[in-house]
Amino acid sequence: MKTILVVDDERNIVELVRLYLEKEGFAVVAAGDGEQALVQYERTDPALVVLDLMLPKMDGFEVCRELRRRGDVPILMLTARSEDVDAIVGLELGADDYVTKPFNPRALVARVKAILRRTDPTAKGGRPIEVGNLRIDPRRREGAGRRPASGASRARVRPAGRAGARSRCRAHPRRAARGRVGHGLPGRDPHRRRSRRGGAQEARRRRAAGGDDPRPGIPTGASCTGRGGPGPSPVAD
Repeated sequence: MKTILVVDDERNIVELVRLYLEKEGFAVVAAGDGEQALVQYERTDPALVVLDLMLPKMDGFEVCRELRRRGDVPILMLTARSEDVDAIVGLELGADDYVTKPFNPRALVARVKAILRRTDPTAKGGRPIEVGNLRIDPRRREGAGRRPASGASRARVRPAGRAGARSRCRAHPRRAARGRVGHGLPGRDPHRRRSRRGGAQEARRRRAAGGDDPRPGIPTGASCTGRGGPGPSPVAD
């Protein structure tokens, strides 16, 4: 059963609207001023608010602005003035529709149903989403987490890229000193050191077999002494 919050300082209007809404299967809560309307909104989480503009303590425009700041609850405004400026201001503040007093209660109920059909969160996938201990309410733009039960495992999310490398450096300073943290960073080839080692071994095998060193500029064979430097020049007889 959906709850409708009716905000009006005229008791006879509140009772009339309550009568027709309850006939259509809605639950109705009432508020007589703007401050009480905000309290009832937080307490009951209504599906729609029928809001009068002329209210004591806080007028309907301020209540509409505050309700829209707190969430996306549909608002149907009631105005006793025939000027279009009130309706225009109310719609610009976030109201979904308006009704001018005096009104037909059946027409008001029809407008309530039409607004709820357009803004029904179940039809738009706006129902609260629960993932583990996290609960997200898209309609009210709120999220809340529950404390995990004792002994429950907690998942850790590791940052990727350079931020992840920095966090791993702080957690494992010895491993970072050996140059292992840099693996996986953009532009870093983890097989670079291995390819260099393989190239040096291949060059040594070719020199041992008497072949040419594939690396340019380095002599091979008998002309090499020590660590590959050039040997003494032959002396002519």
